[in-house]
Amino acid sequence: MASLKDYEKKRRFAKTPEPGPEKKTTRSGRIFVIQKHRASHLHYDFRLEADGVLKSWAVPKGPALDPKVKRLAMQVEDHPVDYAKFEGVIPEGEYGGGTVMVWDYGTYQPENTADVAAAIRKGELKFSLKGKKLMGSWALVRTRDRQWLLIKHRDHYAAEGLDVTEVAPASILTRRTLAEIAEDEGGDVRKAATGDPKKIPPRTGVKRRKKGQKKKVWTR
Repeated sequence: MASLKDYEKKRRFAKTPEPGPEKKTTRSGRIFVIQKHRASHLHYDFRLEADGVLKSWAVPKGPALDPKVKRLAMQVEDHPVDYAKFEGVIPEGEYGGGTVMVWDYGTYQPENTADVAAAIRKGELKFSLKGKKLMGSWALVRTRDRQWLLIKHRDHYAAEGLDVTEVAPASILTRRTLAEIAEDEGGDVRKAATGDPKKIPPRTGVKRRKKGQKKKVWTR
């Protein structure tokens, strides 16, 4: 569990609903997830499964489909694989306090190595994504220390002038916006709403779920 020590040190699991620091491997061993996270600032957490954990980067502006746009990605502590399905509210005052959305999820395949962790240590990883929103070939390239760049390669899935975070703002698990997740889970709705696009349709007939109630199908 050595690679999850930093994750464990930063969290009080009696206070936060985040999963504990357990190493495990999925059936494919190659899942990826992007979580939209409105903490002190809005950012997108990009995570790739490798060696029983999720290797993680914070991408302030989110992924770009334009190959000419290189997004800053700051490497952060490894997260447990179970974190890939975490969507909800981290209480204020806890590390990363705010609203979390599963923005995209799927599998990936490394393109330049069979050893993902080794490629990350060397500072360059090329990979192909198969998600709900992101597809095709990408690269992570370290520029210095924890600072990396997330780059879309030119292929069938590249798109210039299109902001995928604006055109596809909602959760792939529940179709909720950040504000709706905050409303349903007891978070700060006004703070979460600053991470949502300005023009999105209002939710239709869905009320906040009380504790103990089963989750409903979210509709718009």
